[in-house]
Amino acid sequence: MSLVSEPLPTDLDALRVFAESLQAELAHKDREIAANAAEIYAKTLHIEKLRMQLAKLQRARFGRSSEKLDHEIDQLELLIGELEEDAGESEARDKPANPGRGGVERKHPVRKPLPAHLPREVITHDPGRVCPGCGGTTFSRIGQNDRDVLEFVPSSFKVIQHLRPKLSCRSCETIIQAPMPPLPIERGRPGPGLITHVVVSKYCDHIPLHRQTTIHLREGVELDRSTLADWVGQAMFLLAPLAEAIGRHVRAGVALHADDTTVPVLSPGLGKTKTGRLWVAVRDERPWGSNVPPAAFYRYSADRKGIHVPALLGPYRGFLHADGYKGFTKFYKPTTPAGDAPLVEVACWSHARRYFFDVHHKTASPIALEVMEQIAALFAIEGHIRGRPPNLRANTRLENAQPRLDRLKSYLDSQITRISGKSTLAEAIRYTSSRWTALTRYVSDGRLEMTNNAAERAMKPPVLGRKNYLFCGSDAGGQRAACMYTIMETAKMNGVNPQAYLTDVLSRIAEHPIQRVDELLPWAWKP
Repeated sequence: MSLVSEPLPTDLDALRVFAESLQAELAHKDREIAANAAEIYAKTLHIEKLRMQLAKLQRARFGRSSEKLDHEIDQLELLIGELEEDAGESEARDKPANPGRGGVERKHPVRKPLPAHLPREVITHDPGRVCPGCGGTTFSRIGQNDRDVLEFVPSSFKVIQHLRPKLSCRSCETIIQAPMPPLPIERGRPGPGLITHVVVSKYCDHIPLHRQTTIHLREGVELDRSTLADWVGQAMFLLAPLAEAIGRHVRAGVALHADDTTVPVLSPGLGKTKTGRLWVAVRDERPWGSNVPPAAFYRYSADRKGIHVPALLGPYRGFLHADGYKGFTKFYKPTTPAGDAPLVEVACWSHARRYFFDVHHKTASPIALEVMEQIAALFAIEGHIRGRPPNLRANTRLENAQPRLDRLKSYLDSQITRISGKSTLAEAIRYTSSRWTALTRYVSDGRLEMTNNAAERAMKPPVLGRKNYLFCGSDAGGQRAACMYTIMETAKMNGVNPQAYLTDVLSRIAEHPIQRVDELLPWAWKP
Protein backbone atom coordinates (compact mmCIF):
# COMPACT_ATOMS: atom_id res chain seq x y z
CA MET A 1 0.00 0.00 0.00
CA SER A 2 1.28 3.49 -0.80
CA LEU A 3 2.16 5.83 2.07
CA VAL A 4 0.07 8.52 0.35
CA SER A 5 -3.10 6.96 1.75
CA GLU A 6 -1.73 6.61 5.30
CA PRO A 7 -2.89 9.12 8.00
CA LEU A 8 -0.31 11.69 9.07
CA PRO A 9 1.28 10.95 12.51
CA THR A 10 0.98 13.59 15.22
CA ASP A 11 4.30 12.86 16.97
CA LEU A 12 7.26 14.91 15.63
CA ASP A 13 9.70 11.98 15.51
CA ALA A 14 7.11 9.74 13.88
CA LEU A 15 6.39 12.53 11.39
CA ARG A 16 10.11 12.77 10.55
CA VAL A 17 10.25 9.00 9.98
CA PHE A 18 7.09 9.23 7.87
CA ALA A 19 8.66 12.00 5.73
CA GLU A 20 11.81 9.91 5.19
CA SER A 21 9.64 6.99 4.12
CA LEU A 22 7.81 9.25 1.69
CA GLN A 23 11.13 10.42 0.23
CA ALA A 24 12.26 6.82 -0.21
CA GLU A 25 8.99 5.89 -1.90
CA LEU A 26 9.23 8.96 -4.16
CA ALA A 27 12.79 8.04 -5.15
CA HIS A 28 11.64 4.49 -5.95
CA LYS A 29 8.78 5.83 -8.09
CA ASP A 30 11.21 8.15 -9.91
CA ARG A 31 13.46 5.18 -10.73
CA GLU A 32 10.45 3.22 -12.00
CA ILE A 33 9.34 6.16 -14.16
CA ALA A 34 12.86 6.58 -15.55
CA ALA A 35 13.10 2.86 -16.31
CA ASN A 36 9.71 2.86 -18.02
CA ALA A 37 10.60 5.98 -19.97
CA ALA A 38 13.85 4.38 -21.11
CA GLU A 39 11.99 1.22 -22.15
CA ILE A 40 9.39 3.23 -24.06
CA TYR A 41 12.15 5.25 -25.73
CA ALA A 42 13.97 2.08 -26.75
CA LYS A 43 10.80 0.56 -28.19
CA THR A 44 9.95 3.80 -30.01
CA LEU A 45 13.46 3.97 -31.45
CA HIS A 46 13.23 0.35 -32.60
CA ILE A 47 9.85 1.01 -34.24
CA GLU A 48 11.26 4.07 -36.03
CA LYS A 49 14.20 2.05 -37.33
CA LEU A 50 11.82 -0.60 -38.64
CA ARG A 51 9.70 2.11 -40.26
CA MET A 52 12.80 3.42 -42.03
CA GLN A 53 13.57 -0.09 -43.27
CA LEU A 54 9.98 -0.41 -44.48
CA ALA A 55 10.18 2.91 -46.32
CA LYS A 56 13.44 1.83 -47.91
CA LEU A 57 11.90 -1.45 -49.09
CA GLN A 58 8.90 0.39 -50.50
CA ARG A 59 11.15 2.80 -52.40
CA ALA A 60 13.15 -0.12 -53.74
CA ARG A 61 10.05 -1.98 -54.88
CA PHE A 62 11.28 -1.82 -58.48
CA GLY A 63 14.55 -3.47 -57.63
CA ARG A 64 13.62 -7.07 -56.99
CA SER A 65 11.11 -9.78 -57.63
CA SER A 66 7.86 -8.07 -56.67
CA GLU A 67 6.33 -11.08 -54.88
CA LYS A 68 9.48 -11.64 -52.82
CA LEU A 69 9.67 -7.96 -51.92
CA ASP A 70 5.96 -7.81 -51.09
CA HIS A 71 6.46 -10.75 -48.71
CA GLU A 72 9.29 -8.89 -46.92
CA ILE A 73 7.16 -5.73 -46.70
CA ASP A 74 4.20 -7.70 -45.32
CA GLN A 75 6.42 -9.34 -42.70
CA LEU A 76 7.94 -6.01 -41.66
CA GLU A 77 4.55 -4.30 -41.44
CA LEU A 78 3.31 -7.20 -39.30
CA LEU A 79 6.31 -6.84 -36.97
CA ILE A 80 5.83 -3.08 -36.66
CA GLY A 81 2.15 -3.60 -35.93
CA GLU A 82 2.93 -6.11 -33.18
CA LEU A 83 5.47 -3.76 -31.58
CA GLU A 84 3.05 -0.84 -31.71
CA GLU A 85 0.37 -3.00 -30.12
CA ASP A 86 2.84 -3.95 -27.37
CA ALA A 87 3.64 -0.26 -26.82
CA GLY A 88 -0.07 0.58 -26.60
CA GLU A 89 -0.66 -2.22 -24.09
CA SER A 90 2.30 -1.11 -21.97
CA GLU A 91 1.10 2.48 -22.01
CA ALA A 92 -2.39 1.47 -20.92
CA ARG A 93 -1.00 -0.74 -18.14
CA ASP A 94 1.61 1.70 -16.82
CA LYS A 95 -0.24 4.99 -17.31
CA PRO A 96 -0.68 6.74 -13.90
CA ALA A 97 -4.16 7.58 -12.71
CA ASN A 98 -3.41 11.32 -12.97
CA PRO A 99 -0.63 11.90 -15.51
CA GLY A 100 -0.80 15.63 -14.97
CA ARG A 101 0.83 15.18 -11.53
CA GLY A 102 4.27 13.83 -12.10
CA GLY A 103 3.27 11.13 -14.61
CA VAL A 104 4.95 10.69 -17.98
CA GLU A 105 2.69 10.77 -21.01
CA ARG A 106 3.87 9.27 -24.26
CA LYS A 107 4.01 11.87 -27.01
CA HIS A 108 1.69 11.18 -29.93
CA PRO A 109 2.12 12.53 -33.45
CA VAL A 110 -0.04 15.45 -34.53
CA ARG A 111 -3.35 13.99 -35.63
CA LYS A 112 -4.75 14.77 -39.06
CA PRO A 113 -8.29 16.19 -39.09
CA LEU A 114 -10.99 13.61 -39.62
CA PRO A 115 -12.47 13.51 -43.15
CA ALA A 116 -15.06 16.23 -43.70
CA HIS A 117 -17.40 13.97 -45.69
CA LEU A 118 -18.14 11.68 -42.75
CA PRO A 119 -21.53 12.13 -41.05
CA ARG A 120 -21.37 13.88 -37.70
CA GLU A 121 -23.26 13.03 -34.51
CA VAL A 122 -23.08 15.62 -31.72
CA ILE A 123 -23.38 14.49 -28.10
CA THR A 124 -23.58 17.25 -25.48
CA HIS A 125 -22.52 16.28 -21.95
CA ASP A 126 -24.46 18.40 -19.44
CA PRO A 127 -22.45 18.94 -16.24
CA GLY A 128 -25.65 19.46 -14.25
CA ARG A 129 -27.36 22.59 -13.00
CA VAL A 130 -26.29 22.61 -9.34
CA CYS A 131 -22.91 24.10 -8.32
CA PRO A 132 -20.91 21.59 -6.25
CA GLY A 133 -19.17 24.47 -4.50
CA CYS A 134 -22.06 26.60 -3.19
CA GLY A 135 -25.21 24.87 -4.37
CA GLY A 136 -26.11 27.73 -6.73
CA THR A 137 -28.34 27.14 -9.76
CA THR A 138 -27.53 30.16 -11.94
CA PHE A 139 -24.71 29.77 -14.47
CA SER A 140 -23.07 31.79 -17.25
CA ARG A 141 -21.61 30.01 -20.27
CA ILE A 142 -17.88 30.82 -20.63
CA GLY A 143 -16.91 28.39 -23.38
CA GLN A 144 -16.71 24.71 -24.20
CA ASN A 145 -14.26 21.96 -25.07
CA ASP A 146 -14.82 19.60 -27.95
CA ARG A 147 -13.20 16.39 -29.11
CA ASP A 148 -13.81 14.44 -32.31
CA VAL A 149 -13.93 10.66 -31.81
CA LEU A 150 -13.87 8.38 -34.85
CA GLU A 151 -16.38 5.55 -34.47
CA PHE A 152 -17.27 2.57 -36.64
CA VAL A 153 -20.85 1.60 -37.50
CA PRO A 154 -20.86 -2.09 -38.50
CA SER A 155 -22.31 -2.92 -41.89
CA SER A 156 -25.75 -4.43 -41.68
CA PHE A 157 -28.54 -5.83 -43.79
CA LYS A 158 -31.99 -4.34 -44.18
CA VAL A 159 -35.14 -5.26 -46.07
CA ILE A 160 -36.60 -2.64 -48.38
CA GLN A 161 -40.26 -3.30 -49.07
CA HIS A 162 -41.49 -1.67 -52.27
CA LEU A 163 -45.20 -0.82 -52.04
CA ARG A 164 -46.99 0.16 -55.25
CA PRO A 165 -50.62 1.07 -54.57
CA LYS A 166 -53.09 0.48 -57.39
CA LEU A 167 -55.54 3.33 -57.93
CA SER A 168 -58.74 3.27 -59.96
CA CYS A 169 -60.15 6.40 -61.55
CA ARG A 170 -63.75 6.98 -60.35
CA SER A 171 -64.65 8.67 -63.61
CA CYS A 172 -63.40 6.14 -66.19
CA GLU A 173 -62.17 3.26 -64.01
CA THR A 174 -58.62 3.53 -65.44
CA ILE A 175 -56.15 1.76 -63.12
CA ILE A 176 -52.84 3.47 -62.46
CA GLN A 177 -49.80 2.14 -60.59
CA ALA A 178 -46.20 3.36 -60.27
CA PRO A 179 -43.71 1.13 -62.09
CA MET A 180 -41.31 -0.98 -60.07
CA PRO A 181 -37.85 0.64 -59.96
CA PRO A 182 -35.34 -1.34 -62.04
CA LEU A 183 -33.30 -3.96 -60.19
CA PRO A 184 -29.98 -5.44 -61.31
CA ILE A 185 -31.53 -8.92 -61.31
CA GLU A 186 -35.07 -8.91 -62.63
CA ARG A 187 -37.44 -10.59 -60.16
CA GLY A 188 -34.42 -11.08 -57.89
CA ARG A 189 -34.19 -10.21 -54.21
CA PRO A 190 -30.75 -8.53 -53.94
CA GLY A 191 -30.53 -4.77 -54.20
CA PRO A 192 -27.71 -3.04 -56.11
CA GLY A 193 -25.86 -2.22 -52.88
CA LEU A 194 -25.75 -5.87 -51.80
CA ILE A 195 -24.60 -7.13 -55.20
CA THR A 196 -21.92 -4.45 -55.28
CA HIS A 197 -20.78 -5.41 -51.78
CA VAL A 198 -20.32 -9.04 -52.88
CA VAL A 199 -18.43 -8.04 -56.06
CA VAL A 200 -16.21 -5.45 -54.32
CA SER A 201 -15.45 -7.86 -51.47
CA LYS A 202 -14.25 -10.48 -53.94
CA TYR A 203 -12.36 -8.42 -56.51
CA CYS A 204 -11.30 -5.39 -54.49
CA ASP A 205 -10.87 -6.80 -50.98
CA HIS A 206 -9.97 -10.32 -52.19
CA ILE A 207 -12.50 -12.16 -49.98
CA PRO A 208 -13.65 -15.42 -51.60
CA LEU A 209 -17.37 -16.11 -51.80
CA HIS A 210 -17.30 -18.97 -49.28
CA ARG A 211 -15.72 -16.66 -46.70
CA GLN A 212 -18.32 -14.00 -47.43
CA THR A 213 -20.99 -16.59 -46.71
CA THR A 214 -19.47 -17.17 -43.26
CA ILE A 215 -19.31 -13.42 -42.59
CA HIS A 216 -22.99 -12.97 -43.52
CA LEU A 217 -24.01 -15.80 -41.21
CA ARG A 218 -22.68 -13.78 -38.28
CA GLU A 219 -25.35 -11.20 -39.15
CA GLY A 220 -28.01 -13.91 -39.17
CA VAL A 221 -28.42 -13.88 -42.95
CA GLU A 222 -27.92 -17.16 -44.81
CA LEU A 223 -26.65 -16.64 -48.36
CA ASP A 224 -25.31 -19.75 -50.10
CA ARG A 225 -22.09 -19.51 -52.04
CA SER A 226 -23.97 -20.60 -55.17
CA THR A 227 -26.38 -17.69 -54.70
CA LEU A 228 -23.54 -15.19 -54.41
CA ALA A 229 -21.86 -16.72 -57.47
CA ASP A 230 -25.07 -16.27 -59.46
CA TRP A 231 -25.17 -12.60 -58.48
CA VAL A 232 -21.55 -12.09 -59.55
CA GLY A 233 -22.28 -13.69 -62.92
CA GLN A 234 -25.33 -11.50 -63.48
CA ALA A 235 -23.39 -8.39 -62.48
CA MET A 236 -20.64 -9.28 -64.96
CA PHE A 237 -23.25 -9.55 -67.74
CA LEU A 238 -24.52 -6.05 -66.94
CA LEU A 239 -21.08 -4.49 -66.51
CA ALA A 240 -19.34 -6.03 -69.54
CA PRO A 241 -20.23 -3.09 -71.85
CA LEU A 242 -18.72 -0.72 -69.29
CA ALA A 243 -15.46 -2.71 -69.23
CA GLU A 244 -15.32 -2.67 -73.04
CA ALA A 245 -15.82 1.11 -73.02
CA ILE A 246 -12.85 1.41 -70.65
CA GLY A 247 -10.88 -0.76 -73.08
CA ARG A 248 -11.66 1.60 -75.97
CA HIS A 249 -10.51 4.55 -73.86
CA VAL A 250 -7.25 2.79 -72.99
CA ARG A 251 -6.51 1.89 -76.62
CA ALA A 252 -6.98 5.50 -77.69
CA GLY A 253 -3.86 6.60 -75.80
CA VAL A 254 -0.52 7.59 -77.32
CA ALA A 255 1.58 5.46 -74.96
CA LEU A 256 0.48 2.31 -73.13
CA HIS A 257 1.89 -0.01 -70.50
CA ALA A 258 1.30 -3.76 -70.76
CA ASP A 259 2.03 -6.77 -68.58
CA ASP A 260 0.64 -10.22 -67.77
CA THR A 261 0.64 -12.68 -64.89
CA THR A 262 -0.31 -16.28 -64.29
CA VAL A 263 -3.73 -17.31 -62.99
CA PRO A 264 -4.35 -20.87 -61.74
CA VAL A 265 -7.56 -22.17 -63.33
CA LEU A 266 -9.38 -25.33 -62.30
CA SER A 267 -9.20 -27.97 -65.01
CA PRO A 268 -12.52 -29.89 -65.02
CA GLY A 269 -12.24 -33.65 -64.71
CA LEU A 270 -8.53 -33.65 -63.88
CA GLY A 271 -8.76 -32.61 -60.24
CA LYS A 272 -5.94 -30.08 -60.67
CA THR A 273 -5.34 -26.61 -62.05
CA LYS A 274 -3.95 -25.35 -65.32
CA THR A 275 -2.21 -22.02 -65.89
CA GLY A 276 -4.15 -19.19 -67.50
CA ARG A 277 -2.97 -15.63 -68.09
CA LEU A 278 -4.37 -12.29 -67.04
CA TRP A 279 -3.24 -9.38 -69.23
CA VAL A 280 -3.44 -5.66 -68.57
CA ALA A 281 -3.03 -2.54 -70.69
CA VAL A 282 -2.72 0.73 -68.76
CA ARG A 283 -3.18 4.28 -69.96
CA ASP A 284 -1.81 6.74 -67.43
CA GLU A 285 -0.75 10.15 -68.72
CA ARG A 286 -0.58 11.86 -65.33
CA PRO A 287 3.25 11.66 -65.17
CA TRP A 288 3.44 14.15 -68.05
CA GLY A 289 0.73 16.49 -66.78
CA SER A 290 -2.17 15.30 -68.93
CA ASN A 291 -5.74 15.59 -67.67
CA VAL A 292 -6.87 12.48 -69.56
CA PRO A 293 -8.39 10.02 -67.05
CA PRO A 294 -6.17 7.03 -66.26
CA ALA A 295 -7.55 3.55 -66.83
CA ALA A 296 -6.58 -0.14 -66.78
CA PHE A 297 -8.03 -2.73 -69.15
CA TYR A 298 -7.70 -6.45 -68.32
CA ARG A 299 -8.21 -9.50 -70.49
CA TYR A 300 -7.99 -13.22 -69.72
CA SER A 301 -6.58 -15.98 -71.92
CA ALA A 302 -6.13 -19.71 -71.40
CA ASP A 303 -2.46 -19.54 -72.48
CA ARG A 304 0.31 -17.07 -73.33
CA LYS A 305 0.37 -17.31 -77.11
CA GLY A 306 1.16 -14.19 -79.09
CA ILE A 307 -2.28 -14.16 -80.67
CA HIS A 308 -3.63 -12.68 -77.45
CA VAL A 309 -1.67 -9.44 -77.93
CA PRO A 310 -4.06 -8.11 -80.63
CA ALA A 311 -6.99 -9.08 -78.41
CA LEU A 312 -5.54 -6.94 -75.64
CA LEU A 313 -4.43 -3.94 -77.69
CA GLY A 314 -6.99 -4.04 -80.51
CA PRO A 315 -6.38 -1.32 -83.11
CA TYR A 316 -3.87 0.52 -80.94
CA ARG A 317 -0.76 1.83 -82.71
CA GLY A 318 1.94 3.64 -80.78
CA PHE A 319 4.45 3.31 -77.94
CA LEU A 320 4.26 0.23 -75.73
CA HIS A 321 6.03 -0.04 -72.38
CA ALA A 322 6.55 -3.74 -71.75
CA ASP A 323 8.99 -6.42 -70.65
CA GLY A 324 10.90 -8.66 -73.01
CA TYR A 325 7.94 -10.96 -73.78
CA LYS A 326 8.53 -12.48 -77.22
CA GLY A 327 4.84 -12.26 -78.12
CA PHE A 328 5.25 -8.50 -78.53
CA THR A 329 8.38 -8.79 -80.70
CA LYS A 330 6.72 -9.29 -84.08
CA PHE A 331 4.60 -6.18 -83.53
CA TYR A 332 7.77 -4.09 -83.21
CA LYS A 333 8.78 -5.03 -86.78
CA PRO A 334 7.82 -2.90 -89.83
CA THR A 335 4.70 -4.02 -91.67
CA THR A 336 4.45 -1.27 -94.33
CA PRO A 337 6.70 -0.28 -97.25
CA ALA A 338 7.50 2.93 -95.39
CA GLY A 339 8.97 0.88 -92.56
CA ASP A 340 6.26 1.61 -89.98
CA ALA A 341 5.68 -0.88 -87.16
CA PRO A 342 2.39 -1.29 -85.30
CA LEU A 343 4.12 -0.82 -81.94
CA VAL A 344 7.22 1.07 -80.82
CA GLU A 345 9.01 -0.70 -77.97
CA VAL A 346 9.81 1.19 -74.77
CA ALA A 347 11.77 -1.11 -72.48
CA CYS A 348 11.71 -1.02 -68.69
CA TRP A 349 14.70 0.07 -66.59
CA SER A 350 13.22 -1.62 -63.52
CA HIS A 351 13.55 -4.99 -65.28
CA ALA A 352 17.11 -4.20 -66.35
CA ARG A 353 18.10 -3.11 -62.86
CA ARG A 354 16.58 -6.25 -61.38
CA TYR A 355 19.15 -8.42 -63.17
CA PHE A 356 22.04 -6.47 -61.65
CA PHE A 357 20.40 -6.46 -58.24
CA ASP A 358 20.15 -10.27 -58.27
CA VAL A 359 23.80 -10.54 -59.26
CA HIS A 360 24.92 -8.19 -56.50
CA HIS A 361 22.69 -9.89 -53.95
CA LYS A 362 24.28 -13.26 -54.68
CA THR A 363 27.90 -12.30 -55.40
CA ALA A 364 28.41 -8.77 -53.99
CA SER A 365 29.79 -7.79 -57.40
CA PRO A 366 31.23 -4.22 -57.39
CA ILE A 367 30.44 -3.95 -61.11
CA ALA A 368 26.77 -4.70 -60.50
CA LEU A 369 26.74 -2.22 -57.62
CA GLU A 370 28.22 0.50 -59.82
CA VAL A 371 25.57 -0.12 -62.50
CA MET A 372 22.79 0.01 -59.88
CA GLU A 373 24.09 3.34 -58.56
CA GLN A 374 24.17 4.82 -62.05
CA ILE A 375 20.62 3.62 -62.73
CA ALA A 376 19.52 5.09 -59.38
CA ALA A 377 20.82 8.48 -60.54
CA LEU A 378 18.62 8.18 -63.63
CA PHE A 379 15.60 7.43 -61.45
CA ALA A 380 16.39 10.50 -59.32
CA ILE A 381 16.12 12.69 -62.43
CA GLU A 382 12.66 11.27 -63.11
CA GLY A 383 11.53 12.15 -59.61
CA HIS A 384 12.12 15.86 -60.30
CA ILE A 385 10.12 16.00 -63.53
CA ARG A 386 7.10 13.87 -62.64
CA GLY A 387 3.90 15.66 -63.59
CA ARG A 388 5.69 18.26 -65.73
CA PRO A 389 4.88 19.00 -69.41
CA PRO A 390 6.37 16.67 -72.07
CA ASN A 391 8.71 19.25 -73.61
CA LEU A 392 10.23 20.13 -70.22
CA ARG A 393 10.65 16.44 -69.40
CA ALA A 394 12.41 15.76 -72.70
CA ASN A 395 14.72 18.76 -72.37
CA THR A 396 15.68 17.83 -68.82
CA ARG A 397 16.40 14.24 -69.84
CA LEU A 398 18.52 15.28 -72.81
CA GLU A 399 20.51 17.61 -70.60
CA ASN A 400 20.90 15.43 -67.50
CA ALA A 401 20.03 11.81 -68.30
CA GLN A 402 21.61 11.42 -71.75
CA PRO A 403 25.21 12.04 -70.57
CA ARG A 404 24.72 9.52 -67.75
CA LEU A 405 23.32 6.96 -70.18
CA ASP A 406 26.32 7.44 -72.48
CA ARG A 407 28.70 6.84 -69.58
CA LEU A 408 26.72 3.80 -68.46
CA LYS A 409 26.82 2.28 -71.96
CA SER A 410 30.57 2.81 -72.17
CA TYR A 411 31.00 1.22 -68.74
CA LEU A 412 28.93 -1.84 -69.71
CA ASP A 413 30.86 -2.26 -72.99
CA SER A 414 34.19 -2.08 -71.17
CA GLN A 415 33.22 -4.52 -68.41
CA ILE A 416 31.75 -7.23 -70.66
CA THR A 417 35.27 -7.88 -72.05
CA ARG A 418 36.73 -8.37 -68.57
CA ILE A 419 34.38 -11.00 -67.17
CA SER A 420 33.37 -14.54 -68.04
CA GLY A 421 30.82 -14.64 -70.84
CA LYS A 422 28.96 -17.42 -69.00
CA SER A 423 28.49 -15.49 -65.76
CA THR A 424 25.17 -14.12 -64.62
CA LEU A 425 26.71 -10.64 -64.66
CA ALA A 426 27.48 -11.05 -68.36
CA GLU A 427 23.88 -12.12 -68.94
CA ALA A 428 22.67 -8.97 -67.18
CA ILE A 429 24.93 -6.79 -69.31
CA ARG A 430 23.85 -8.52 -72.53
CA TYR A 431 20.17 -8.16 -71.57
CA THR A 432 20.66 -4.40 -71.09
CA SER A 433 22.84 -3.83 -74.15
CA SER A 434 20.55 -5.79 -76.48
CA ARG A 435 17.64 -3.52 -75.51
CA TRP A 436 19.59 -0.28 -75.34
CA THR A 437 17.61 1.50 -78.05
CA ALA A 438 14.30 0.62 -76.41
CA LEU A 439 15.65 1.44 -72.94
CA THR A 440 16.78 4.93 -73.99
CA ARG A 441 13.80 5.79 -76.19
CA TYR A 442 12.13 7.60 -73.29
CA VAL A 443 14.82 10.30 -73.22
CA SER A 444 13.70 12.26 -76.28
CA ASP A 445 9.92 11.98 -75.74
CA GLY A 446 8.41 13.45 -72.58
CA ARG A 447 5.26 11.34 -72.99
CA LEU A 448 7.22 8.16 -72.27
CA GLU A 449 8.22 6.65 -68.94
CA MET A 450 11.48 5.12 -67.81
CA THR A 451 9.74 2.02 -66.46
CA ASN A 452 6.72 -0.20 -66.92
CA ASN A 453 5.80 0.23 -63.26
CA ALA A 454 2.29 1.44 -64.13
CA ALA A 455 1.42 -2.00 -65.51
CA GLU A 456 3.17 -3.78 -62.65
CA ARG A 457 1.15 -1.77 -60.12
CA ALA A 458 -2.03 -2.73 -61.96
CA MET A 459 -1.08 -6.39 -61.61
CA LYS A 460 -0.76 -6.31 -57.82
CA PRO A 461 -4.53 -6.63 -57.07
CA PRO A 462 -4.91 -9.79 -59.20
CA VAL A 463 -1.81 -11.25 -57.54
CA LEU A 464 -3.31 -10.61 -54.10
CA GLY A 465 -6.59 -12.15 -55.22
CA ARG A 466 -4.74 -15.16 -56.59
CA LYS A 467 -3.21 -15.74 -53.16
CA ASN A 468 -6.59 -15.56 -51.43
CA TYR A 469 -8.96 -17.51 -53.63
CA LEU A 470 -6.23 -19.81 -54.98
CA PHE A 471 -7.68 -20.37 -58.46
CA CYS A 472 -10.43 -19.44 -60.90
CA GLY A 473 -13.10 -22.07 -61.32
CA SER A 474 -12.98 -21.96 -65.13
CA ASP A 475 -11.90 -19.91 -68.13
CA ALA A 476 -15.23 -18.08 -67.82
CA GLY A 477 -14.25 -17.20 -64.25
CA GLY A 478 -11.01 -15.71 -65.57
CA GLN A 479 -13.00 -13.57 -68.01
CA ARG A 480 -15.26 -12.37 -65.19
CA ALA A 481 -12.21 -11.47 -63.13
CA ALA A 482 -10.79 -9.46 -66.06
CA CYS A 483 -14.08 -7.55 -66.42
CA MET A 484 -14.34 -6.78 -62.71
CA TYR A 485 -10.68 -5.79 -62.30
CA THR A 486 -11.04 -3.42 -65.26
CA ILE A 487 -13.85 -1.54 -63.53
CA MET A 488 -12.52 -1.72 -59.96
CA GLU A 489 -8.96 -0.64 -60.70
CA THR A 490 -10.01 2.11 -63.10
CA ALA A 491 -12.36 3.49 -60.45
CA LYS A 492 -9.55 3.47 -57.86
CA MET A 493 -7.12 5.13 -60.30
CA ASN A 494 -9.61 7.99 -60.64
CA GLY A 495 -10.19 8.35 -56.90
CA VAL A 496 -13.69 6.87 -57.05
CA ASN A 497 -15.06 4.62 -54.29
CA PRO A 498 -15.94 1.33 -56.08
CA GLN A 499 -18.75 0.52 -53.64
CA ALA A 500 -20.58 3.83 -54.08
CA TYR A 501 -19.89 3.91 -57.81
CA LEU A 502 -21.09 0.42 -58.68
CA THR A 503 -24.12 0.64 -56.40
CA ASP A 504 -25.36 3.58 -58.44
CA VAL A 505 -24.34 2.10 -61.79
CA LEU A 506 -26.00 -1.27 -61.14
CA SER A 507 -29.21 0.49 -60.11
CA ARG A 508 -29.65 1.96 -63.59
CA ILE A 509 -27.37 0.30 -66.13
CA ALA A 510 -30.02 -2.28 -67.12
CA GLU A 511 -32.17 0.50 -68.61
CA HIS A 512 -29.31 2.79 -69.69
CA PRO A 513 -28.92 3.20 -73.49
CA ILE A 514 -25.91 1.19 -74.67
CA GLN A 515 -24.82 4.01 -77.00
CA ARG A 516 -24.47 6.31 -73.97
CA VAL A 517 -22.48 3.91 -71.81
CA ASP A 518 -19.60 6.42 -71.65
CA GLU A 519 -21.76 8.50 -69.30
CA LEU A 520 -21.31 5.77 -66.67
CA LEU A 521 -17.49 5.59 -66.83
CA PRO A 522 -15.78 6.20 -63.47
CA TRP A 523 -14.34 9.61 -64.36
CA ALA A 524 -17.73 10.80 -65.68
CA TRP A 525 -19.67 9.58 -62.63
CA LYS A 526 -20.67 11.96 -59.85
CA PRO A 527 -21.64 10.70 -56.39
